[in-house]
Amino acid sequence: MYVVTGATGNVGRVLVRMLAGAGLPVTAVARRITGSDVPGGVRAVAADLADPAGLGPAFEGAEALFLLVAGEDPRGVLDAAKTAGIRRVVLLSSQGVATRPEAYGHPARFEEAVRESGLDWTVLRSGGLDSNAFAWADAIRARREAAAPFGDVGLPCVDPDDVAAVAAAVLREGAHAGATYTLTGPAPTTPRERVAAIGAALGEPVRFTEQTREEAHARMAAFMPLPVVEGTLAILGDPTDEERRATSDVERVLGRAPAGFAAWARRNAAAFR
Repeated sequence: MYVVTGATGNVGRVLVRMLAGAGLPVTAVARRITGSDVPGGVRAVAADLADPAGLGPAFEGAEALFLLVAGEDPRGVLDAAKTAGIRRVVLLSSQGVATRPEAYGHPARFEEAVRESGLDWTVLRSGGLDSNAFAWADAIRARREAAAPFGDVGLPCVDPDDVAAVAAAVLREGAHAGATYTLTGPAPTTPRERVAAIGAALGEPVRFTEQTREEAHARMAAFMPLPVVEGTLAILGDPTDEERRATSDVERVLGRAPAGFAAWARRNAAAFR
């Protein structure tokens, strides 16, 4: 049995589908989830990583766990996993743990707990996801407009389907224990270029409006902790060489190049119509 936490998210939903499509038994876990949210044959369990004591039913009978950074007690979650008999854990973390440790202490604590858990572990440090562009969906549908700061600063955002594919491979294969992979797209793209790619997928132009740093800070602070806001804006506006650089880890695991943003935009064009 494979347990996927965050099973209704942009990565977890695809991972559940990939594992189930391969004929593997899957338990899909999220705070709010029902059988209608998952493919047939997948067990859906509502549970909260912020409450490790309540995770026993979700972990029952499992051998491997896909874990999100959520809640404040990673060691409690991992203890519950070990008690249930889970032997392997794959953690979805952030590239920022390596490049901005002062701003990404929360995922760093999860990485430390995973490495000290006694389980076979693999850490996936994801760059920014292509699906972050869904934040523009309402404005694009209503006005064919999208706003973002630092319009001409490029980063190699990664397709969440590629993150899910790497996670599926790592969960199923035994050759990745003790590895830390940094997952990016094939090349840097700027916000302006990503908006243009969405317009191309729609077959009509979408206007890009550049926000000031202050405007972006106010918007992000409404739903993100302030240290994460500062770290995110630092990456978006003044990325390090490491953050600008596309890695080969997706290709190393999957044996193929990662998908580019334009492909993601074409696949998800309906969300912006």
